Amino acid sequence: MTSVKGFRIEEEATDDSLGRGSFVFTDAYSVFDWGQMPDQIPEKGASLCTMGAYNFELLESEGVPTHYRGVVDDGDVVPLEDASRPPDEMAIDLTQVPDLPNEGREYDYDHYHNAAGENYLIPLEVVFRNRVPVGSSLRRRTEPADHGLEFEEWPEEAVDLAEPIVEFTTKYEEGDRQLDREEADYIAGEASIDDLGALALEVNRIVTERAESAGLTHEDGKIECLYFGAATADGERAGGSANGEIRVADVVGTFDENRFSYEGIQLSKEVLRQYHKRTQPEWVQAVEAAKAEAKREGVADWKSLCEEAPEPLADGVVDTARDLYCAGTNAYIGREVFDAPPLSSAIGAVQRL
Repeated sequence: MTSVKGFRIEEEATDDSLGRGSFVFTDAYSVFDWGQMPDQIPEKGASLCTMGAYNFELLESEGVPTHYRGVVDDGDVVPLEDASRPPDEMAIDLTQVPDLPNEGREYDYDHYHNAAGENYLIPLEVVFRNRVPVGSSLRRRTEPADHGLEFEEWPEEAVDLAEPIVEFTTKYEEGDRQLDREEADYIAGEASIDDLGALALEVNRIVTERAESAGLTHEDGKIECLYFGAATADGERAGGSANGEIRVADVVGTFDENRFSYEGIQLSKEVLRQYHKRTQPEWVQAVEAAKAEAKREGVADWKSLCEEAPEPLADGVVDTARDLYCAGTNAYIGREVFDAPPLSSAIGAVQRL
């Protein structure tokens, strides 16, 4: 179980074969790496499953390999358009995810790859950015000039990048850590870091074009991938490559994995992040302080150092978040899957929070 979705295993993956299983999406949400927050957002799980399935099918139609098999509808695995209701379960191929031992903030990636062989989930998140919105970590880590922008400091509004950029972060460490290309290449194991970067840009292109056709702006996002290098029955490696095949895994292009906007207003989990910053600043500051203390002390479990806990959301905020996810999904996939107001109305409610 992750913080927002469950995991079912039907057939275990092995060193030379993929397994089978499914994601079960819940209505839980997480911000600031906290894990499950006190509230649930009705139909959020179904909206993420629907949007993720739509994007996987879109990627497959463009020749991008993924671990997606379909959505689960009354026990059957079917394409999204054949589902009888908004799905909350997604069938996927499974790979191996070995333990990643650590001593404090030192993680043993050699152990991970020795246990994984050539069939494993790559322990990286590959981030792509088209613009730098308010709240982006890029504003804390870099200056506008680093990206060829003619600003002395970051402006208060979102800034478009001339070309998308790709970055790499850790996936399984207690806190996400920014990586340079050399360290990311080491952590990727057998998978090519150049291929990962190229794949991220292709996914970004496809999602960006779909968003534009729906009247949305795709600001940034990420992918997670599996590497499958085991020989097939005829002796050829999966995907026909001597270096194995990289497939897009986890979930792609949803309002939790990516940032979208509509007429300049955020249409993503960032709405909830910013709301907590405004209404529960003591908790947000305590989280930041705990992460900083953990880093100074070389401790992996920063949450145990946090002296505050988040409070539940007001009912009206929960309703607004629900409409945002459902109306946004309807707009993105171009079908009225959910009973939700028009996206313009949902965005108007966000502006009034």
